[in-house]
Amino acid sequence: MIQAVVTPAAGKRLIAKALTGHPAIRAALQSGTVVVVAGTTNGYVAEELLSACGNAEGFSRHRFFRGITLPPSKKTTDTGRLPDESQFPGDVVIQKGAWLTGKTIFDVVDALKEGDVILKGANAVDLAHKQAGILIGHPKGGTIVAALQAVVGRRVRLILPVGLEKRVSTDLNSIAARLNASGTGGARMLPVPGEVVTEIEAIAILTGASAELIAAGGVCGAEGSVWMGISGTAKQEDIAKEVLARVSGEPAFALT
Repeated sequence: MIQAVVTPAAGKRLIAKALTGHPAIRAALQSGTVVVVAGTTNGYVAEELLSACGNAEGFSRHRFFRGITLPPSKKTTDTGRLPDESQFPGDVVIQKGAWLTGKTIFDVVDALKEGDVILKGANAVDLAHKQAGILIGHPKGGTIVAALQAVVGRRVRLILPVGLEKRVSTDLNSIAARLNASGTGGARMLPVPGEVVTEIEAIAILTGASAELIAAGGVCGAEGSVWMGISGTAKQEDIAKEVLARVSGEPAFALT
């Protein structure tokens, strides 16, 4: 086994690089549609997918989100939005390798079909059950409810990139029942069906090795980091070292 510390930003980049090699995404980039719903982790995913298609010019991930979690001292609306949303670029919709700039999931969801892929970030992940939960601020359920029309109605693939720093230990259905109860304030939650991809799955996709969470935490920029134990053949572990070295210098997420 090798051990490695992965910061949240490095984890986002690691997940994004892994998803460029995901078979379902590769197929949809060639002959279908991939929708990357705006979110901080998905900003890295959009960068990597657009680069793989040769269309990265003009994309910036710095405002590629609708709601965001900031320190309590930073001002957001009660749904996690920034007061100034003028820089929101829309979602990233890639159709047969071409970026349809300015489109959102709401523009294309009715045309999605089996074989297409939606990537949607999450706010909580239950590692034991490989399930993700999404905080809801919009009174109609926001982008995830729009996405589920295609996922459940037409078998569109839903992939949920989510970092290990968002892990929770309580069953998400139980959390949702409390957050969604009548008379409760704040955000609601929707546990969703879909393929969860954390740093653990990312290592498997990129190297073939197995990874596990063995410790967490840090200071001086390592806050929110995870310790990963990675096991495989000597070649797989060497590849994992190389992959982790390439993402280890990823700077912390910034709004500008």
